[in-house]
Amino acid sequence: MLGALSLSACEQAISELDKRFGDDIPARIVVPDSVLIDDDHHFLSRLSFGPTPSSLAEIRESGAQNWLERQLQPSSIDDRMAQLRTRRFESRFVSSGDCFDFRKEVLRADLVRHTLLKAIYSNRQLLEVMVNFWSDHLNINIEKGDCVYYKTTDDLDVIRKHALGKFSDLIRASATSAAMLEYLDGKDNKVEKAGDAPNENYARELLELHTLGVDGGYTQKDVFEAARCLSGYRVREKFAKGKVFFDPACHDDGAKLVLGQVIPAGGGETDLNRLIQIVSRHPSTARHISRKLIRHFVMDEPTSGLTARLARVFLAGDGNMEAVLRELFQSKEFFDNRGNKIKRPFRFLVSALRAAGAETFARAPLYTYLSSMGQEPFQHPTPDGYPEETLPWLGSLLWRWNFAFGLGADRIESVRVDLDGLMTALGSEGRAEELLFAFLNGRKPTKEERFCLARHGRNHAELFGLILSSPAFQRY
Repeated sequence: MLGALSLSACEQAISELDKRFGDDIPARIVVPDSVLIDDDHHFLSRLSFGPTPSSLAEIRESGAQNWLERQLQPSSIDDRMAQLRTRRFESRFVSSGDCFDFRKEVLRADLVRHTLLKAIYSNRQLLEVMVNFWSDHLNINIEKGDCVYYKTTDDLDVIRKHALGKFSDLIRASATSAAMLEYLDGKDNKVEKAGDAPNENYARELLELHTLGVDGGYTQKDVFEAARCLSGYRVREKFAKGKVFFDPACHDDGAKLVLGQVIPAGGGETDLNRLIQIVSRHPSTARHISRKLIRHFVMDEPTSGLTARLARVFLAGDGNMEAVLRELFQSKEFFDNRGNKIKRPFRFLVSALRAAGAETFARAPLYTYLSSMGQEPFQHPTPDGYPEETLPWLGSLLWRWNFAFGLGADRIESVRVDLDGLMTALGSEGRAEELLFAFLNGRKPTKEERFCLARHGRNHAELFGLILSSPAFQRY
């Protein structure tokens, strides 16, 4: 089988350690008898990249709320096995300047493989989901200019560092990120003499996408004034290449008026801090971020009630994401909306690998499926990030089906699955269709689904592929 190609000695050692200490298929997987979607399965489907055989056992033992509290404090969770899988990527541990010593295709592959492996194997699953969320919210296309050289540092020091922290800290870090300054032309925002106009590109996206939202009440004048605040940030191109610095000679140091608030003249570098404070604490920002979180975790059309409650928590906690997420995941709306969101390609692929207990080091034969499905990480061409709604992803279904049946047959190159071990753990004697469906989807199959599975799932491989291809698994 292509999926069973031999691993390197190092990878074999990591795989054996993972089986001994990591997230291997347990001897027994208990599937609840409820015909309704299981709360624990729903929780893991939304707050992680999908249940694994062992994560379902863990959340049932500890309870969903205890599991959530641990996930909100990711540094307390042992993640050494995932770190062992990802430490091979040398470009992840060097400065932006040193990244220029690598070929672009190497950097691109390292970024994608690292992202995939973390999503598949990390025990800090809520952190990884939020990293994915903020990577879209603060989208950077690594194909533009030198972005690929700077994105590793952006991923570590902006997205991952602040994913569960304070919103204003995240936005400030992004505003002074070399990758963002390159992508949205912030490094070209210079006001060197009277009459110079600032470059408004980043300022516009800061207000429209990153903070207030397109209907957030700002004007073109606010964009212009914000751009003046942001002028003067540069990226070194020779000595200390890739380092961001503030050049007072390129900054408009006059008085500004942003969203009705005066920023006095002479502020220099502190103008940025004042701007971030104004936009991060604005009620429109609280509503915009709340709606985006609801779309990502609950429903495609956010309700006004839940939006208002989250926005109040956001403003009361000065953008404390831990408090906002806790409110969201304890809401009635979260538990009432199940199986109503389509999985985007990245979530579909990762959730299938996690459910199968797959063994992979995410080489090109795996991640090229994401390219074919239309969602390779860091490749979205426009600043708005990959869409959340269903319609744009319906064209990826054929590639999803190809991947599903290939995975079930253990024919995805660079991926191995032990489907027989999974079925044994389920105790599927005489009930294979029902138990596997319930494990993968959190509920028993309907009469129509059971008929289809019994008719077309002639063996475990076909049964697994058929369920992964079903509408039930495409949603979460």
